[in-house]
Amino acid sequence: MYSYIDNFLIYLKIEKNASPKTIDNYQKDLFQGLEFISRQVNKEDFAIHPADLDHRIFRGFLAFSQRKGLSRATIARRLAAWRSFYRYLKREEIVDENPVAKLSNPRLDKRLPRFLYENEAKLLVEAPDLGNPLGMRDRALLETLYAGGLRINELVSLDQGDLDLGAGYVRVMGKRARERLVPLGSQAVNALMRYLKDARLKLLINASGKRTKGAAQINIEKNMSAGKMPLLSLNNAVFLNRWGERLSERGIRKIIDKYVNKVCIDRKISPHTLRHSFATHLLNAGADLRSVQEMLGHISLSSTQIYTHVTGERLKQVYRKAHPRAEE
Repeated sequence: MYSYIDNFLIYLKIEKNASPKTIDNYQKDLFQGLEFISRQVNKEDFAIHPADLDHRIFRGFLAFSQRKGLSRATIARRLAAWRSFYRYLKREEIVDENPVAKLSNPRLDKRLPRFLYENEAKLLVEAPDLGNPLGMRDRALLETLYAGGLRINELVSLDQGDLDLGAGYVRVMGKRARERLVPLGSQAVNALMRYLKDARLKLLINASGKRTKGAAQINIEKNMSAGKMPLLSLNNAVFLNRWGERLSERGIRKIIDKYVNKVCIDRKISPHTLRHSFATHLLNAGADLRSVQEMLGHISLSSTQIYTHVTGERLKQVYRKAHPRAEE
């Protein structure tokens, strides 16, 4: 079975332009089903052929996953991975039928995305201390997440050449290598300019142990005032850690946790919460759904429509609190 899975993962990478994270998730979901399947067909996992499996095996896998207490979302994701795998096998004429196509996904609970209220978002993005390089970096990072609605992996992969601060745009490479331009407001642009001019260079100096000469610094400032991003090193990442290396997703999560604790927001906040807040606040202010869809990089409008449920729920809360006959 493993050779077929490997070929499927290569197909996802080469033909579907799937991200490394997506490929890794598919691999995990497929591998986690093999142990159960191996017991059911009484074969070693490496000896299983895809044609050995039918819809009854996967129905048993579905029941087994439910008994283990896995969430409906996890079960649905694993079934989707196997369904896509067999769709590929059928296309390659390795199997005649897709046994997973006959199974229905478990009904998912409709969860509204968590978001920050506008005053909470303001407190969070303004929490970093601008008196040191890391604080300037953190302010720029939080402003960019909130102003652009970026996914965490999109933020991590930003290079200096992706920024056009003179025009107020950032170029983002989204899922399946789909590129989009996202506008940034003046607060985010100013925070990025300050970080790139005064802080990023210091982080690079910390990494290399070298000092920048005065003439070089003057040249950098001239380029910055013209909206041009200087190439300070072979590492062109926008956001760096204290050692001058590209900041990781884990590092960004730790930064957000730090400032959530600092401003005493008493609930779980993730990088994606800022993305949810971005969309919610735009729609609350009257932005049209299609424009928000484009800025978020959603293929389907239905993915964006969940935020209309958020704003609708908020309106209900306001109504219940304000209307004299809303509740008795």
